[in-house]
Amino acid sequence: MQKKLLASLLACALAFSLAACGASGSTSGTEDAAPAEETEAADTAGEEETAQAEEPAAQETEDSAENVELVVFAAASMTETLTEISEMYASVAPNVTLTFNFDSSGTLKTQIQEGADCDLFISAGQKQMNQLDINADPEVNTEGLDFVDEASRVDILENKVTLCVNDDNTAGLESFDNMAAALQDGSILMAMGNSDVPVGQYTQKILAYYELDEEELAGSGVISYGSNVKEVTTQIKEGSVDCGVIYCTDAYSDELNIVDYATAEMCGQVIYPAAVLKTAAHPAEAQAFLDYLQTDECMAVFEAVGFSGVE
Repeated sequence: MQKKLLASLLACALAFSLAACGASGSTSGTEDAAPAEETEAADTAGEEETAQAEEPAAQETEDSAENVELVVFAAASMTETLTEISEMYASVAPNVTLTFNFDSSGTLKTQIQEGADCDLFISAGQKQMNQLDINADPEVNTEGLDFVDEASRVDILENKVTLCVNDDNTAGLESFDNMAAALQDGSILMAMGNSDVPVGQYTQKILAYYELDEEELAGSGVISYGSNVKEVTTQIKEGSVDCGVIYCTDAYSDELNIVDYATAEMCGQVIYPAAVLKTAAHPAEAQAFLDYLQTDECMAVFEAVGFSGVE
């Protein structure tokens, strides 16, 4: 009897002990879960705060980029091509607004020298670029001007000098040889650019090649002048002159008839240099656009109107 009683007491003690351990384990598990949940919540809150801090910074950068206005001074003969390329560039650099100033390279050079806002300059001749480049021959840069970022300067295009007539071509001109002979006998009126305009300077070389005296011809009334190549083109198109000397790109744009091309012996190569200016408000964006102008995509636009790459 005593043995049975002792066994019963031992069993009760064991059961009580097991129940106590179970309760202790359950409490411990609950206590362990609470810190884990608190840590996860803290991490989530930290991530949200970080995201909120980064968002304004990114937005500020984007807004700042949208305000960039890039001012490009370019020769008048590039009006159509650069206008088309500007539409293409809008998808490449949507944060950049391109503002163009098209005119004769001599006029653009003077405007830059006088302090006009300009980030990128594209000239139709080396002379006007050299006049702004401190590293150029002092005999060309006679005023010691220092506007050109030499590291950015590059020859990007070559054009051709042409003799053009309108559809009527009443003088029956077929070549520069015809033009030279007709100028000598005073039977035609020819349009050319002023002496400060690259296309005018190329025409002067052609006249010298034929040993013609420009001053004498002008005095006899057989030469009409234009302040840029577009003005010369207009005179040909309207028929106010018998012929004119312009670039093949302008002849293409205005659908004029090209009767002859000047050779390098007659007037040299027609090279278009470009450079970022030291006074540029946005030199990085100017360099980026200059790089874009040299891509295959842009060269296809230039070549379609008669330009070619410089070899």
